[in-house]
Amino acid sequence: MTRPRIRVAAYVIRNRAIPEVLVFDHLGMPEAGTQVPAGGVASDEGPEEAVLREVAEETGLRTATVVRQIAAEDTPHPDTGQPRRTSFFFLQVPAETPDVWDHRVDGDGDDAGLTFSCRFLPLPLRQPLADRQDAWLGRIDPRWTTVSGDAR
Repeated sequence: MTRPRIRVAAYVIRNRAIPEVLVFDHLGMPEAGTQVPAGGVASDEGPEEAVLREVAEETGLRTATVVRQIAAEDTPHPDTGQPRRTSFFFLQVPAETPDVWDHRVDGDGDDAGLTFSCRFLPLPLRQPLADRQDAWLGRIDPRWTTVSGDAR
């Protein structure tokens, strides 16, 4: 049996009049869909360290703080079918974090060199995110369950 790839995903919340979640789109790759920061955990790091690194690599934000882990799920990769275990984390950023920006991905992962268009979306989301990444938002606050998504 193949061991699952260990991953993390970040719900980065900005609290304003309406709470918002950080998402991004790949510039020039609309087929990738709207996503939250996520990626693999290196063998020499813990999950909280990995989620902060992924947020910094994929969005450039270094002001996020981890509040808590909210879920872990075992689902196959949507394209390859390879097993993976993803731990979802609730993070917060200051209210004055910019509304939108583009970020060129750093690090040495598969996304290195790509440009992501980052923005905050109000909660609850009106559309599901790519790869059902929004599935666990309701674990932070039941009112944040995606309007057109299913509740877990």
